Amino acid sequence: MRPSTALSFVSIAASLLLEGCAAAPSVAVFGAAFPDWLFCIVGGVLGTAIVHVVLGKRGKRALLAPLALSYPALTAALAMAFWLLFFPH
Repeated sequence: MRPSTALSFVSIAASLLLEGCAAAPSVAVFGAAFPDWLFCIVGGVLGTAIVHVVLGKRGKRALLAPLALSYPALTAALAMAFWLLFFPH
């Protein structure tokens, strides 16, 4: 291994390890710090509930065939979308 390659590897590894030294992503609510992902999960669950109600009123709930698989996946997708929209760190 050439010295420049080894130096590059060490600098990349060090930068990845130092990434954990960043401030914790949290939101202060009434003096208490809550993690950002908690708000995103709540938004994902509420978004999935809204999708459930809308599809139920239109009679198209069968589009999400295995509900035990599609609702958790939809919750995760909406939570990640909320994370990207509201917390772009």
